[in-house]
Amino acid sequence: MSIQRECKGAAALLLLLLACTPSEGGKILIVPLEGSHWVNMELMIKALHARGHSVDVVRTNQSWYIKNDSPHYGAVTVPLREFFDQDFVKPILKKIFEIERGESSFATFVSLQFEMFNIMYHIHRMVANMAATMMTDEGLMAELRERRYDLMLTDPAWGAGILLAHALELPLVFNVRWITSGEGHLVVAPSPLSYIPLTGSGLTDKMTFTERVKNALFYLIWVAQDFFLINPHYQAVCDKFFSPSVQFKHLMQGADLWLMRVDFVFEFPRPTMPNMIYIGGFQCKPAEPLPDDLEAFVQSSGDDGVILMSLGTFVEELPIEVSTKIAEAFAQLPHKIIWKHNGVRPTTLGNNTLLVDWMPQKDLLGHPKVKLFVAHGGTNGVQEAIYHGVPVVGIPLFYDQYDNLVRLKVRGAAKIVELEFIEKENHFLNAIRDVLDDPTYTENMRLLSRLHRDQPIKPLDHATFWVEFVMRHKGAAHLRTESYKLPWLSYYCLDLLLAFLTTVAAAVLPLMLIFRRTCMRTGAQKKPNKR
Repeated sequence: MSIQRECKGAAALLLLLLACTPSEGGKILIVPLEGSHWVNMELMIKALHARGHSVDVVRTNQSWYIKNDSPHYGAVTVPLREFFDQDFVKPILKKIFEIERGESSFATFVSLQFEMFNIMYHIHRMVANMAATMMTDEGLMAELRERRYDLMLTDPAWGAGILLAHALELPLVFNVRWITSGEGHLVVAPSPLSYIPLTGSGLTDKMTFTERVKNALFYLIWVAQDFFLINPHYQAVCDKFFSPSVQFKHLMQGADLWLMRVDFVFEFPRPTMPNMIYIGGFQCKPAEPLPDDLEAFVQSSGDDGVILMSLGTFVEELPIEVSTKIAEAFAQLPHKIIWKHNGVRPTTLGNNTLLVDWMPQKDLLGHPKVKLFVAHGGTNGVQEAIYHGVPVVGIPLFYDQYDNLVRLKVRGAAKIVELEFIEKENHFLNAIRDVLDDPTYTENMRLLSRLHRDQPIKPLDHATFWVEFVMRHKGAAHLRTESYKLPWLSYYCLDLLLAFLTTVAAAVLPLMLIFRRTCMRTGAQKKPNKR
């Protein structure tokens, strides 16, 4: 019996070693996004490189996250005079903060929507220009074709990779949560508005009648934004370099595989498609030891523990009035605070608070002394908080962040403090105390952590398997629905309904006419003659 167990153990070890052996290397072209999206993509690039694949990354000469030199990829740099960079982002954030700090009203909502419309219009104009610049450069396109890539991996929140994949005739895989105009599921999977909340709505999958009206209005905003502000930029590139019959939306919907950066521990249950592979939390890893100075600060917290605060990659500082209130609240707590903050040092900062311009977030979240995470609600931070089981006080700033935090709130793992309430008396402090004093927040988040971790294969391994699957089979057409090619009348079977009603009418109307004439004749015969 002992020998049999040893043989089985050796066989299992052999299978594990075979599974971990790098596959035959392929060539992958990647068109990523900047900011936190690049953090995700870079992890996937490193995993693919470790498995023996050759990776090239398309970047611009103005990129501030994607470096020109890397041991894991080669860079294809596109020269542009105008692009999405830090100088573009800072004034936008400043204006959004001004709007969000105002009193909630319909006017505030309209102002915020118009600001987001303006941002989306200019970002996608620049990205479409990037794609056009590449395809105009015959030398660059010839070089890319000569490299004979096996696959295009791109983040479809920008459309340049989708256009380039079509030009190079490459199988297309998305590292995705957002498409150019909204949440990824909306363009390929059935999305009933009765229980699928739209991004920006702040709703859950359980909606009242009034909330469903609100959700429908957000859907109309999404459709209008895409139709008038975003899609025309990319369609103009299709018209110029392909033909008017090539629709950008169809190129997006025709992707072979969608690696979705969520899972259903975090996301609300919803219809999906066979070519959607869920890899939520693929960037999460067990905590590693902290640097000595940071470990000493954490240990100095004693039994009270540590609170972390970070507002992500884009937001380096908040308005000074907001930062002052946050620092004042932190100073009243017995805990030690580690706050990622690059702005002006608040005058109300307490001795318990350490300001840093960078922190090893995953290692801190995995430290047993960390009790709470104050975060903006970005997907990466939310997923890492779930992975490590740390409850959240959320300060949503823009786009999807409020919706992400709502998903934690309804599961009893977070509280939300909107920017306009930070400066109000003790609002932020009370939210922190509520989460720290009520153990159910930690218990609920730890439950989510156990559910998320209970998987047969790690999300990153799952992602690399499916990327290699598409490379091996030169696509995944058997998983891809063709429903997007149907006219909307056919998709919703309205043509069948019209045909049925027409058939019924054709059969019933003659009978009704015959019946009417018969009744009229009978009535005429029974009518007495006048004298």
